[in-house]
Amino acid sequence: MVDSLRAAVVGTGLIGGSILLRLRERGVDVAGWDPDAATRAEGRARGIDFPDALADAVRDRDVVFLCGPLSSLPETLRTVGGLTGTDCVLTDVGSTKGGIAAYAAGHGLTGRFVPGHPMAGTERAGLTAASPALFDGAAWVLCPTAAGLDRFRTLAALLVDVFGARIVPLDPDAHDAAAALASHLPHLLAGTLAATVAEADLRDAALGLAAGSFRDGTRVVGTPAARTVDMLLNNRDQVLAQLDRVRGLLDRYAAGLRGGDAAALADLQQRARGLRLALLDRELPAAAPRTFPRALPPGAAADGAEPDGELAYLLSLGAAGGYLTGCAVTDATVTYAAHLPAAPG
Repeated sequence: MVDSLRAAVVGTGLIGGSILLRLRERGVDVAGWDPDAATRAEGRARGIDFPDALADAVRDRDVVFLCGPLSSLPETLRTVGGLTGTDCVLTDVGSTKGGIAAYAAGHGLTGRFVPGHPMAGTERAGLTAASPALFDGAAWVLCPTAAGLDRFRTLAALLVDVFGARIVPLDPDAHDAAAALASHLPHLLAGTLAATVAEADLRDAALGLAAGSFRDGTRVVGTPAARTVDMLLNNRDQVLAQLDRVRGLLDRYAAGLRGGDAAALADLQQRARGLRLALLDRELPAAAPRTFPRALPPGAAADGAEPDGELAYLLSLGAAGGYLTGCAVTDATVTYAAHLPAAPG
């Protein structure tokens, strides 16, 4: 697949640039495009194909990664969809999936567009911060649909092969709910902690005492503010719902402190510690491979519907905290290699 693949990356900041560099490192014929002329010049200085015109970058490509700012992705999807052939697989890297999935459905692109979100990054930005190793072992969400299942298979195999990623198949709404907890809420809490210290009378004294807990707790505040705000607003309902839960827990901590209730405080901290240990000790052993018939693409035959069993398997795997490490497709079958969390105890 890699030897004959022709790819393009639209938007070459930290994430897009890292995708571009990894594809190039693996010998893929890849072109980049960015709306910023200086970024295009930087790419060309590195010996990468960086046309000035978007149409030239995506023409005759097999797969295009859409990696611009989150709010720009729907329009970019529409534009690139019109500039590429119907066999071209389109995917994005945005940190919310419900909106872009709905946009694709409304514009007849569900059959060729696979919403995606690699769970990797740093607080830095731009092509100069990009690294081809950014996604090694990272979870990479893909949102399969019945109409686009064949494109999902192609993309999943590519991401495992080229990026060494762990593919997490999820429904777009399930992704947004989980991402609010695992990614978006931590940005808000980190911002709250840093802003509290910034406004304190003893700001400088606190910074003088700051050690690992403060550094770790505020690391993601280094992310450009515009990127964080874009992410939060695009997942507003889910983030607000989780903020309500945070307020409730803070109220319980406050009540414990006011009442001198050591037992209540210890219970809260012990539950939190248990979650942290579960994260650090999490084991996901290999599950038995699953094989499904590879149905004909929709429209190829009157009964050429995609297999519901395969889609249900994929979505349940991701919802259970599992991931794919392989996707092997033949003319008749598709076989998935997967890992699932070990049963407690």
